[in-house]
Amino acid sequence: MTDRISRRFFLAGLGAALAPSAGWANPPAVSLRPQLRTAPLSGPERVVRSAGLKGEVVFAVADVKTGVQLEALGADEGLPPASVAKALTALYALDMLGPDHRFETRLIAGGPVENGVIKGDLILAGGGDPLLDTEALAAMAANLREAGIREVRGDFKVYEGALPYVFSIDPGQPDHVGYSPAVTGISLNFNRVHFEWKRAATGYDVTMDARSANYKPRVEMARMKVKNRRLPIYTYEATARADNWTVARAALGKGGARWLPVRKPSLYAGDVFRTLARVNGIVLGRTQVVRTAPEGTALVVHRSAPLTDILRGMLKYSTNLTAEMVGMAATKARGVMPGDLRESAAEMNRWAAETYGATRIAMVDHSGLGDASRMAPGDLVKALVEARKSDLLRPLLKPYRLKDSKGRPVKSHPIKVDAKTGTLNFVSGLGGFMTTADGAELAFAIFTADMARRAQLSKAERERPQGARPWNRRSRNLQQALIERWGALYGS
Repeated sequence: MTDRISRRFFLAGLGAALAPSAGWANPPAVSLRPQLRTAPLSGPERVVRSAGLKGEVVFAVADVKTGVQLEALGADEGLPPASVAKALTALYALDMLGPDHRFETRLIAGGPVENGVIKGDLILAGGGDPLLDTEALAAMAANLREAGIREVRGDFKVYEGALPYVFSIDPGQPDHVGYSPAVTGISLNFNRVHFEWKRAATGYDVTMDARSANYKPRVEMARMKVKNRRLPIYTYEATARADNWTVARAALGKGGARWLPVRKPSLYAGDVFRTLARVNGIVLGRTQVVRTAPEGTALVVHRSAPLTDILRGMLKYSTNLTAEMVGMAATKARGVMPGDLRESAAEMNRWAAETYGATRIAMVDHSGLGDASRMAPGDLVKALVEARKSDLLRPLLKPYRLKDSKGRPVKSHPIKVDAKTGTLNFVSGLGGFMTTADGAELAFAIFTADMARRAQLSKAERERPQGARPWNRRSRNLQQALIERWGALYGS
């Protein structure tokens, strides 16, 4: 396939697999599964069959201008959406919080301030900012000094009660993966700690730090020990005030680094802030974690970027922590303080039903990491069509590049796609908007899953299971084939 693909290619070059059929007028109501049948396959079924993908396939596509569903396979049948769910979460947050919403992290004096001395507690109060990082905490510590503070007579506390505490976004994931950290009302560096190791004369030098562009503060609450074993590579154990890790010596080699999840975000943020405050001449006591909203005078306030910027980054990099924090913040703004992710996601499901008539969405979180979530492609397409009227979502979605037969992005491809991808082991999704060569705009959602194969995986296998990459590659090829089919059929 050349870099330049013409409309003639679409109408003629796709061949018999993309030929029109009577099946379009009455699309199948169930997903395609291996089965005996005597009736001829419809056009979309032939595309699915040619992909050679084991499992289930469901999809829907609609005209954005009219809202008319153009083609579907199992449009009302739910499959795990994986990270495509973040598109719905973005709509939820925009509706409940507003595009200009900013999260605030505050330093609060819990007592009077006299001659640079706080005669009471100092509270680092989290406000649900998913992008808070070491750079921001360093600026807050410097601003505290510039405000004239030189001593704190009371305790140092970290307030996390703006959101509920969740130990792991998906407890079914391996303990050491950085994309499933803890969640609460304060985060730091996406609740990940940097683990680095270097071979030394008698073993390994290991460090745990909260590095950023300009700072590398050591972390005391996350601890690592090297153990003389081959497997498991990592083990995790929690104590009251620490995340305790071990790593297998056989896996370390000469040296390296990776980000590990943090399970105690408030202690982590407190640990780092104490170090940065000490650099500014302010000595703080041991971190105390509180969930009762603090009272007092705000001495320093850090405001996040606007919500639209946060969501653009979430959709581009598919950051699970951001999705969960903004999702729970949206639920709170809706008037419900959730107890956990499942309760918050249930409120988002109700909102989707009320707002878009999307009654076949049953999320268990806001990121799509949990494979118990279900979303019908037809319902997501309903939401996308309606959301296009406000023009808030599509500009936030990442451009999705269609590829040639060798897997190279085709820069001059006549179909332009802005979409959210989603990938779990043996689960794949793609949902968003496409503009055809003739300027027609379509909304679509495609979900594929081999849940039987996924269910066979042990917890340890979930990071890089055998067979997952080729399965997901076939799924992506199918997604592109469907998009190019729709470009040919509905572009004029």
